Amino acid sequence: MTVFLQQRTRIKVCGLTREEDVDAAVAAGVDAVGFVLYAPSPRAVTPERAAQLARRLPPFVTPVLLFVNEAATNVIATCALTAGATAQFHGDESAADCLAATGHGARPFVRAARIPLGEEGARFDLVKYAATYSQAQAILLDAHVEGYGGGGKAFHWSLLPPSVNSHLVLSGGLTPANVTDGILQVRARGLSLAVDVSSGVERDGPDGKPLRGIKDADKIHRFVAAVRAADAQLANTPHGLLPAT
Repeated sequence: MTVFLQQRTRIKVCGLTREEDVDAAVAAGVDAVGFVLYAPSPRAVTPERAAQLARRLPPFVTPVLLFVNEAATNVIATCALTAGATAQFHGDESAADCLAATGHGARPFVRAARIPLGEEGARFDLVKYAATYSQAQAILLDAHVEGYGGGGKAFHWSLLPPSVNSHLVLSGGLTPANVTDGILQVRARGLSLAVDVSSGVERDGPDGKPLRGIKDADKIHRFVAAVRAADAQLANTPHGLLPAT
């Protein structure tokens, strides 16, 4: 008899800059928190600040350090400040660059794939990309916007290939309102699925736009609840999976 095990969607909240937001993410039950080590980003923190915030984390919540085209020596030095950190590469780093910056794979790393917006997304060869970065712990799927880092935009999930030999992390424009649908569409396409949110759980400013780097505890809790709703829906389908659409 074949037994199908239901996978729980892992959750990361990225772009944290404040103690209270780290605490809120942990209280909501996330699996990882992310700190941006890319100076041009409005969510950037220094290596020392990232390490300080990461010290608030309880056991088994992973700190993730986001780099963009950083020298390998700087990545190694920065990661050494934060115990148990995973590196996340969002720039133009080659597979060799990622390995050099992580002690030839001794430290786990995630590689971001920048998926073009609109119908152009169908031309991105994610299968080949995953094979090129086969030593990454996962491939993070983000929208390709001007500059680097997340732009709060979602690409067309339906254009992703049906089968990718990699663990996947869905990112880019996720919110409490759309993450359930994103999980239902993407879960079956990789070995497993996690989700990564930043702007979608940020506090609204007076102009209605997100206050970048300032999280909203209620939005974080609603995001986590929406992820769990997707997991529950998948658990009630045959084999724990829905067909990709």
